[in-house]
Amino acid sequence: MSPKPGKPAAKAGAGAFPDGPKLHPQFAALARELHARPFGAAAAPARIFHLALAGGGRAAEQASLERLCAANGVAPPPQGASQVGLDFAGCQLTWERHAEFSTYTFVLPWRGRETFQPAAKLDLPHGWLAALPGEMLAGMQLALIKGRLPASGALETIFGRRNIVGGTAVGGRARLWTDFNPDADNCVRMIVHAGFMPPRQAGRLVQRLLEIETYTMMALLALPLAREIAPAIAGIERGLAEIAEATTGADALNEEQALLKRLTALAAELATLGARTAYRFGAGRAYYQLVRRRIEELREERIEARQTIGDFMERRLSPAMRTCETTERRLETLSERAARASDMLRTRIDVTLAAQNRDLLHSMNRRALIQFRLQQTVEGVSVAAITYYGAGLVSYVAKGFQAEGYAVHVELTVAASIPIIAGLLIFGLWRLHKWLDRD
Repeated sequence: MSPKPGKPAAKAGAGAFPDGPKLHPQFAALARELHARPFGAAAAPARIFHLALAGGGRAAEQASLERLCAANGVAPPPQGASQVGLDFAGCQLTWERHAEFSTYTFVLPWRGRETFQPAAKLDLPHGWLAALPGEMLAGMQLALIKGRLPASGALETIFGRRNIVGGTAVGGRARLWTDFNPDADNCVRMIVHAGFMPPRQAGRLVQRLLEIETYTMMALLALPLAREIAPAIAGIERGLAEIAEATTGADALNEEQALLKRLTALAAELATLGARTAYRFGAGRAYYQLVRRRIEELREERIEARQTIGDFMERRLSPAMRTCETTERRLETLSERAARASDMLRTRIDVTLAAQNRDLLHSMNRRALIQFRLQQTVEGVSVAAITYYGAGLVSYVAKGFQAEGYAVHVELTVAASIPIIAGLLIFGLWRLHKWLDRD
């Protein structure tokens, strides 16, 4: 409920009611969001001129609206608004700011006999339309009529004898005709016979039709991107097939590493394509779902053996969206294939490296065994050499005692010392080996 006159609205953080809990800081903003884009009223007969521009920027669009308001003596729109409604010179302008685009919808009084009039006849300041920020992505001229239904011949004259799409809508209370072909002003023309619909209901119908055209063009933005990356995807598919085939015949480690390098490059290219297309393809799906939802809300029925808007979109828009979905699935499938191939190649490389390490360890063990045998041989030679030199020393000692007059048999003493010296050396080596083994 809105606050009573004379009382300010509750602020964020204030009590919800006297002695009540504090409001959430986003309470007011969330409550306004439900009513941010209300349906407008459109009383027949009227002309609706609709533009959707992308890439304009909020500040530039705000400046354009302020120039228009100044030229017509109207109060400028508030800063930060996402929707603005302006009335001037018998014209109603609704500006809406969306995530990727902004729309300008003019509801003009019916003047003259022509069903559609050039955009140049709009009662706007000179050059204002041309100076609008952004690039035009969608446009529509909609004639909201009542009274007698237009004859078939008149429709063919208006639409240039092209394929006319039409049907009844809103439970038979309205009739629609269009060809979805841009005119000289690059706007799609549509005639809506509102019958006896009240202005609010007619306004809801008009807004749905304008959204169908706008969201259709936004959804189709994904199609050029899908076509652009199709050759790159085909090249990656061929590259993965070649790597998979070469993997079966690769035996040497350098060959497997070269294949892994190629595979890593393909995976990086896939990641780049995925990052480049993820948002656009996701947005395309979302816009396509909005188009289908708006078409369902029309509740169309066939008339005069013509295609309904739903049938037309099913034949023209759905294949384009399926192309985008197929491209997105191909990217996901290729990413999975690349990941599996990378895992397989890394496993093969790990197995090859393990085999090489096993052979290296076996070779090292053999070398260590040979060194051990050599060491044992050297130790045996060393024992003999040390024993020899030890026996020589004993000989010198024995000869010294003999020279002093002691009864020492030199040769016998030397012979007896040899096994003692050798035994001590062998015992010392054994204790040394045992100590080294312990540590």
